Amino acid sequence: MKKYWQVLILFWTTAIAAQMEYRLNFLITAVSSVGGIVGSIFGLSLFYHNGYTFPGWSWEQAIIVLGIFTILEGFSQTFLSPNLNRIVTLVQEGTLDFVLLKPISSQFWLSVRSISLWGLADVLVGIAVIIYAGRQIEIQLSNYFLSIFPLAFGLIILYSLWFILGATSVWFVKIANVTEVLRGLLEAGKFPAIAYPAAYRFFFTFVIPVTFLTTIPAETLLGRGNIFWIAGSGVLSMFMLLGSQLFWRFALRFYTSASS
Repeated sequence: MKKYWQVLILFWTTAIAAQMEYRLNFLITAVSSVGGIVGSIFGLSLFYHNGYTFPGWSWEQAIIVLGIFTILEGFSQTFLSPNLNRIVTLVQEGTLDFVLLKPISSQFWLSVRSISLWGLADVLVGIAVIIYAGRQIEIQLSNYFLSIFPLAFGLIILYSLWFILGATSVWFVKIANVTEVLRGLLEAGKFPAIAYPAAYRFFFTFVIPVTFLTTIPAETLLGRGNIFWIAGSGVLSMFMLLGSQLFWRFALRFYTSASS
């Protein structure tokens, strides 16, 4: 375990040092993130300002869901996109061979090799939105700590989904469009699950688990989280993480290296 921590620190230190040469990019990304959240809030306001409300969700509570979604977007841009999107390139060029020959887990290397500081702007904006909305409805400090658990489970679920899709590049070389479809489906997490008809809620809960990414952490933060759903989120995250590992090992059985 100590070896992996040392490798992780080395990876991220190198990546951060390279990106710090372009500090202005962070400012540009921050402005873009603020513009994005303003646009999303405006879109949400079109529902509430016309007299329509999501059942059981006030304006401030719906804003919290949007803030959590923004944090997930930042997490994706910071950790997932810089790493998992490269799996396709490594398979295409045959350079995945060099990863498999390294004396560490190939999934670990592929998942944490790089980091993008620019995605942190979305994370900070999302946190700011949640704190602002939380102050308006006086959320207890203890609820913030409790919501960390379902949020962490959501991050694991999101990572596992993305990695499994990346692993399919062993069979389907060009899967960029598939990841874009996934990102499009995850856009549903901008709104509480109750905003969708029953059939869509079923789909976004049991097929593509968007509900576990945003709605359940938001309900926990609001102090009305159901222990059944929180526990289910934890079980699902561990199941999907294990599933991503097993699927990667299965996929490698069909990988044709550049030297074979």
